[in-house]
Amino acid sequence: MATLLAAAGRRVATLAPTSAPSQAPALIHRRGLAGAADHHGPPKVNLWQDPLSPSKWKEEHFVIVSLSGWGLLFFSGYKFFTKGKGKKEENTVEMAH
Repeated sequence: MATLLAAAGRRVATLAPTSAPSQAPALIHRRGLAGAADHHGPPKVNLWQDPLSPSKWKEEHFVIVSLSGWGLLFFSGYKFFTKGKGKKEENTVEMAH
């Protein structure tokens, strides 16, 4: 609640008309919610640093490995269950004399 009031106060302060040019730095945009790094819990590592602990991987590495695994599973299932169906090509070997 206090952070919302503080943010609202900053917005009002930046929108208020300035009386002197010395207050120009107050109009600089502040990136209030731009903190991308979430420092809760243990630090995340790259996939190749600890390949046997997926819970420690960075999120983007986990997503890449997961999607690759599902793609491999579906593709291999497709190839297994459709083997022998479709066009049958006869291998005819022509001997050149």
